[in-house]
Amino acid sequence: MPVQAPDLFSYPKYWAECYGTAPYLPMSRAEMDELGWDSCDIIIVTGDAYVDHPSFGMAVVGRFMESQGFRVGIIAQPDWTCPNDFMKLGKPNLFFGVAAGNMDSMINRYTADLKVRSDDAYTPDGEPGKRPDRAVTVYSQRCRQAYKDVPIYIGGIEASLRRIAQYDYWTDEVRRSVLIDSGADMLIYGNAERAMAELAHRVATGESIDTIDNIRGTVVIKSATPTGWTEIDSSRIDWPRDVSSLEDAYGGNPYEWKEESECDKKKSEAADEDVQAIRIIPLPLHRKAELDEKTCIRLPSFEKVNKDPALYAHASRVLHQEANPHNARVLVQKHGNREVWVNPPPIPLETPEIDGVFALHYQRRPHPSYGDARIPAYDMIKTSVNIMRGCFGGCTFCSITEHEGRVIQSRSQESVLQELEDIRDKVPGFTGQISDLGGPTANMYFLNCKSAEIQASCRRLSCVFPGICKNLETSHKPTTELYRAARKVPGIKKIAIASGLRYDLAVEDPEYVKELVTHHVGGYLKIAPEHTEKGTLDLMMKPGMGTYDNFKKMFEKYSREAGKKQYLIPYFIAAHPGSTDEDMMNLGLWLKKNGFRVDQVQTFYPSPMSLATAMYHSGRNPLKKLSYKDGRLFIPREMNQRRLHKAFLRNHDTRHHDTIREALRTMGREDLIGDKPHQLVPAPERKGRHAPGRQGHRPPAKKAAGKPYQKARGGQWDNRKPVTPKNKKKRPVR
Repeated sequence: MPVQAPDLFSYPKYWAECYGTAPYLPMSRAEMDELGWDSCDIIIVTGDAYVDHPSFGMAVVGRFMESQGFRVGIIAQPDWTCPNDFMKLGKPNLFFGVAAGNMDSMINRYTADLKVRSDDAYTPDGEPGKRPDRAVTVYSQRCRQAYKDVPIYIGGIEASLRRIAQYDYWTDEVRRSVLIDSGADMLIYGNAERAMAELAHRVATGESIDTIDNIRGTVVIKSATPTGWTEIDSSRIDWPRDVSSLEDAYGGNPYEWKEESECDKKKSEAADEDVQAIRIIPLPLHRKAELDEKTCIRLPSFEKVNKDPALYAHASRVLHQEANPHNARVLVQKHGNREVWVNPPPIPLETPEIDGVFALHYQRRPHPSYGDARIPAYDMIKTSVNIMRGCFGGCTFCSITEHEGRVIQSRSQESVLQELEDIRDKVPGFTGQISDLGGPTANMYFLNCKSAEIQASCRRLSCVFPGICKNLETSHKPTTELYRAARKVPGIKKIAIASGLRYDLAVEDPEYVKELVTHHVGGYLKIAPEHTEKGTLDLMMKPGMGTYDNFKKMFEKYSREAGKKQYLIPYFIAAHPGSTDEDMMNLGLWLKKNGFRVDQVQTFYPSPMSLATAMYHSGRNPLKKLSYKDGRLFIPREMNQRRLHKAFLRNHDTRHHDTIREALRTMGREDLIGDKPHQLVPAPERKGRHAPGRQGHRPPAKKAAGKPYQKARGGQWDNRKPVTPKNKKKRPVR
């Protein structure tokens, strides 16, 4: 059955609510003095500039904790080279909350080619270098230097994606859980409202941090598995292969669970009436055993996954199977002599709760201390509206699922319309144009499982792969009605849909596609087939190109009916695990055949903890049960090969032609070099006065040493016989 959680706003407010709501959460002691504060209860440290907007994580968490009655201060983009900036608001009464910002600090700074980016969209004027690499770890260490006795809780996407041992693309190694590296007291993963509310109120009542270890959506460190728990051993790959055939030297099956005899029970009770032994069950037998809430799964230790890529892929598979908040179990991973204890994911917010989060007192602007400085990320989202959270697509290269979960959390129509009015009234220079009405995807609004009971027991990694689940609600009626209501808001002239569209869902509802194409496409619509080859698409957990073709027909049909010339802009990924040179060549041919010249090309970026990253590191497919006997995936790992795959996508760019021609020759596909429609790149041009078709050209292959060739009519050449002084005038030209 679905697990219930207390209402997000049901906690008794902390006594500091008497101070009311701050115009902006303070960033200096002067602002605290104006508010009448002598101290902050909670201080949030972030790698982003402070923008008081619901699209910025620090603003959401800060305003939410303020609504619970706490005084919240913000230290944004501090100087991390010393602890001074971490002391400027004084010592927090309860704890520090540390996050890298809206982006992982490593992805924020480095491209997929490991080049340093020239700007930072979350910094005033896009200035780079305002946050350190691995910001969560660095900030936590500086907080500890500033105030050694203050608890430190880390969160945000950087912490979420590093909650267990994870492959690190930038050092090409497996790193420990960031909870251990940072020295923090607790890690909060996913959307943090539920965990933060429970944590703050328990700490405020005087409960010791050492006893707070059971909050959903948190990770803590323990010395060992507590007594009374049942441990499912998944520390090895698919063992034992055939349980029934294994017998020990004393007879019987060593892995068969047997009830304790009365004699054994009495001995245990006599030894210690209050302590229950830990039960350990091999993974293949856990479904036959009676399990309760005190059940955890033991993952392979950090030391093992660090040395064995196959075990790393196995651990990744188990983690993703334990993502449903209604049936997920505690995960345990040993790091040396410490246990990283991952509690189940938080219960998704109900619509009234998420409405309440978005209705908090946001100014929807950057903090005044930034003056006229431009913050690019704010410019991009200041007139956009987030209508939902989560994604059940399960794309293996994406990290949304690991952070926000698979259960869609939708705002009410009234809440969204109210935000449109807030944008109209609060955003300076608003012209009536809404840049987006979407979220992680544009069209999963209110799409959930038809049965709460089925959803509570489901362990599918995707609701739409390999096909759309029969239990999934696919009607886009709530989204269509929202679009129609939004267009009627006074002062709103145009609403664009800029979020990625899940077109395999859209084709299930032609009315939605018609509404979208007729009113919300400004000439171009972005969609993401990601690839054309089935093998790679299966590893991505994306639909085949037949679905794309169906959507394209609908898009073109409704564009014609609306009297508009509109175009699809497809997005593709280069160098994805499992994608071979031939796959990328075929994708390049598809692009040329369909007349696409893509400029924005994404090279696969192995972000921590995604399934595709497990493929990249291990060479194995964690979408199925793993075995050491399994064949290895092709992994385009070398930088030159990654660049070649990108070149195939941009085959129209002359700068890539030499690279593609060389690859085609190596592949034995020289037939694709030429100027014919079916060929991928043109033949090389010869420069200078000896270029093909020019007077004076000398063919390099059959030239006689030191002898010129006879020129024929039309600039062609007769290579049959070298020209000599004797035959120069007599020899006929054919």
